[in-house]
Amino acid sequence: MFLRLGSLLLGFGLLNLAAQPLREAPNLAAKPANQLVVSGNACGPTALLNAFRFANKDWQRASTNIQGDTDKRQIYTIIREYGMRPSKHLKNRSRWSRKGVSIADLCDMGNELTHRQFLPQLSQQVLFLEVGETPEELFIRIQRLLNTSLRKGFPPILSLRRYVQRDHKWILLEAHFVTLRSLPRKLEKNARSFPVTYIDPWGGKIASGSISLPTSPIFATTLAATPCLEAIFADAAVGKKLEKPGEQSVLLLSAAMGRW
Repeated sequence: MFLRLGSLLLGFGLLNLAAQPLREAPNLAAKPANQLVVSGNACGPTALLNAFRFANKDWQRASTNIQGDTDKRQIYTIIREYGMRPSKHLKNRSRWSRKGVSIADLCDMGNELTHRQFLPQLSQQVLFLEVGETPEELFIRIQRLLNTSLRKGFPPILSLRRYVQRDHKWILLEAHFVTLRSLPRKLEKNARSFPVTYIDPWGGKIASGSISLPTSPIFATTLAATPCLEAIFADAAVGKKLEKPGEQSVLLLSAAMGRW
């Protein structure tokens, strides 16, 4: 009996060792906002709203600048008061349009929402290989970057892009923003992917997936030259309706916005 009990305890211990502790968004009790109450191209403003809702109490103060008592009214406030201002990155265009919003403009909107709240600046990064960097180093850098933002109380916003190889070219089908909810604090030894949960503004739901080194070359002829990571998000339908019969697309992690 004691031998059996010892084996069970050892088994539970090994399971605990195998599962890395999670870094989670500070306010897990928050209610996800749903972009569909406004429009199908409101993912950026809604992902930003969700980031503030799921953040710590300091970052939640930014919500005081967002008027409205419903998802719809708050998303409209973000779009009308911050999204319709002129873009500093796209000439003769407002930040938000029918095509959505860029990560750079979304970051500007986030920083204006935190104005006079005594909060540090948010930043954004394009998450592709840097000069001299290997895919494995990129993988480690991205996990640390996202972990840092969660540790500092702000759930980072992920920019996703779905591509398909068509006529020997990589074609962008559609882009989307989600808000990261959790990831492992540390990577497993020799890991090539790590699990995440995220807040999808399309429907205002919590979903799970993983961020992974690709298993097939993307934008390159070899894996070693592939410049980006893949988002294995089975529940993210972004761009799938634009696939042609027989095509298989990939969803990439292209950029992120957070507090590094």
